[in-house]
Amino acid sequence: MFRRKLTALDYHNPNGFDCTDETQFRNCIVWLEDQKIRHYKIEDRGNLRNIPSSDWSKAYQKYLQDLNCPFGVQERQEAVDWLLGLAVRYEYGDNDGISDGGENLQNCVCVSSVEKYKNCQPLAASSNADRAVDPLVNLDSTSPDFKAGVMALANILKVQRHDDYLVMLKAIRILIQERLSPEAITKANQNREGVAVALDKHILGFDTGDATLNEAAQILRLLHIEELRELQTKINEAIVAVQAIIADPKTDHRLGKVGR
Repeated sequence: MFRRKLTALDYHNPNGFDCTDETQFRNCIVWLEDQKIRHYKIEDRGNLRNIPSSDWSKAYQKYLQDLNCPFGVQERQEAVDWLLGLAVRYEYGDNDGISDGGENLQNCVCVSSVEKYKNCQPLAASSNADRAVDPLVNLDSTSPDFKAGVMALANILKVQRHDDYLVMLKAIRILIQERLSPEAITKANQNREGVAVALDKHILGFDTGDATLNEAAQILRLLHIEELRELQTKINEAIVAVQAIIADPKTDHRLGKVGR
């Protein structure tokens, strides 16, 4: 449901995010505020960052109110989707109608967007012959049958609803192309599935004083160990390849000489 927006925001686990999981939900909210929205000053984020606290819901409710979010604590999915949309607008420079945050986002959010897309070719540079015709242009988006069909597809594929049914249909098309095409299915079957790891069973060895930082440090340590294992495997493969060459030397007798 949130994968596309999380991916656009470079979230570390967009595919595995579960909004119903309390820990994942709280960590995501803190991450959005720390990395993307930045409505509060750093020194004012303590209550929101204190994830294990029993008063965290109160801090979250105040956070939503401060952002003028139209949804409350009980409307979790809607509120998360709204926050993700706000973060995307900050990230990609669409600041119309957004109030200035604690760190003057209005003056800096466009920098990353310019860097990301400065090498993109303008649309006008492509010729009319190379320009693909969008089959959705000629559809009647006001037709009741069209709306019913799009809504049925959205429910089946679990695509986020939108007021514009044509936008929703485009999202469905992208989902089918990326996830349900024969090429995508083949690629997905080749991908290695991850193994679930319980962080509470791994000792960090030090304490940062912040639950979120402790969890992040545990994750970084496990990822580092995994990278070291992959590196060791590649080193072993390289050693075997070298040994296969030097352990079976071949002599070219034509180059040999007898006497002087």
